[in-house]
Amino acid sequence: MPPSTAGRFAASSSYAHSLLPPRELWPVFDFSAPHLRGYPARLNLAAALLDAAVADGLAGRPMLHYGDSTWSYGFLLDRVQRVAGVLARVFALRPGECVLLRAGNVPMLAAAWLAVVRCGAIAVAASPMLRAQELGFIVDKLRIRLALCEEGLEAEFQPVLARGSWLESVRSFTALGVGGAELDRLLAREHAGGGWADTAADDIATVVFSSGTTGTPKAVAHAHRNLLAACDGWRHPLPIAEGEVMCATSGMAFTYGLTSNLLYPLRFRASAVLLPRSTPEALLEAAERHRIGALVTVPTVLHKLLPQAGAGGLRSVAKVFSSGETLPRELGRAWREASGHAVVEGFGSSELLTRVIGPNARGEPAGSLGTAVPGYTACLVDEEGQVLPRGRRGFLAVRGPTGCRYLGDEERQRAFVRNGWNVMTDLFEQDADGCFWYVGRQDDIIVSSGYNIAAAEVERAIATHPAVTECAVVGVPDAARGMIVRACVVLRGGESASEATARRIQEHVKAAIAPYKYPRDVRFLERLPRTSSGKVERYKLRQA
Repeated sequence: MPPSTAGRFAASSSYAHSLLPPRELWPVFDFSAPHLRGYPARLNLAAALLDAAVADGLAGRPMLHYGDSTWSYGFLLDRVQRVAGVLARVFALRPGECVLLRAGNVPMLAAAWLAVVRCGAIAVAASPMLRAQELGFIVDKLRIRLALCEEGLEAEFQPVLARGSWLESVRSFTALGVGGAELDRLLAREHAGGGWADTAADDIATVVFSSGTTGTPKAVAHAHRNLLAACDGWRHPLPIAEGEVMCATSGMAFTYGLTSNLLYPLRFRASAVLLPRSTPEALLEAAERHRIGALVTVPTVLHKLLPQAGAGGLRSVAKVFSSGETLPRELGRAWREASGHAVVEGFGSSELLTRVIGPNARGEPAGSLGTAVPGYTACLVDEEGQVLPRGRRGFLAVRGPTGCRYLGDEERQRAFVRNGWNVMTDLFEQDADGCFWYVGRQDDIIVSSGYNIAAAEVERAIATHPAVTECAVVGVPDAARGMIVRACVVLRGGESASEATARRIQEHVKAAIAPYKYPRDVRFLERLPRTSSGKVERYKLRQA
């Protein structure tokens, strides 16, 4: 089906595009690798992934599995076309406009995300765990007027609507789009069919939010061509076979979950199992029912699944990908012994969309993350941006078909992109064979169970509790979660340093920001250790 000429627009016609950093601050986008060449100048990602598959005769092939339901490629296209029709007819969605999507890993979120992109608009997915304050920040940053959310998640939008922000309308849907929610009813009356917006390959397709060291989320823009290249780069080193069943435990609000639950399966003509909750029991049941071949997850989940892997409960799972946090060497060894399959570890970020460091066909030494994924170039640099020789510790610098473009934040853009390179705050070492070894993060991001948690954001939430005088938040190692959040708190006079007080502070944080950010370890101190200049000595808090 041809594209719709009504969807044509200049990149400068939307507010989000106006927030892009100056061109001289962009990273180098390199599409010169053989598997990344030939993307057309006009490209709509949703059509390139879904419509192309249906046109190739895959309409009846399974695409999304959810509980007892399975959506075929053809049925997913029907849903996407109907949602796109509602967005255009009922909500007068404009090309280049941002739409906020908030739901668990359900089929309708996949359909809504693709429909927004199909319309030439920009999909902005938000975690169901975010609170009103966090949602309000996203709405104001991108001037969002429309939000679509899963039924039962409307409440956190009410304070945003009440304060008279840009947000005008919040419409809900059920997991499968066939219930009594408002969007469900609109879909039932909408006709399928219709073309897609004739977008440029470099128009923004999605904006994702990444935690920052200051606690202020960073909005990262990715274009249609970047997203397609991220899929094609995933083919190395363990490609997903056509018709294979994938399952990813991360939510689609995060790039790791968006790509693994939706974009990769579509690009490889595979199918995906969507889990509302990634418990060991749910994963085992899904693996048995759908014969999952590829599991994309984080070490925390692998730790919980290890007993089942040893008992043969995951016999179909031959490919396991792990990212989001460092894989403990002992866990990797134990998983291979129990299951007979190695865990493929890699490194990526929201700014880069996908994994950019990973093992190659030679196999890498235990504990190494491998080398640059084909299509990417990587090296280590010092604080001045000078390339370091192998054997020296430095910051990872990467360039390739994806890269960082922060919206409305030139200061952070200048810090992250230097001379065309994406420069991480992560420290690595590179051995004589070119393999990269992860050392740690320089900033105060705490990576727990695959989630990036900004210490400063948690500190601000704790500081609003009436019993707290001051606090500092650090990450400490944890066998199951990689790291956990530790809050070191100084109480006001007369307050009791008790377990009950700790629980009240924890519940206070859960109510203020996303619950996964709450401090699992609360320590009470008479005073925070500080340097002579007044800076908190956080290393002492980690050792406490």
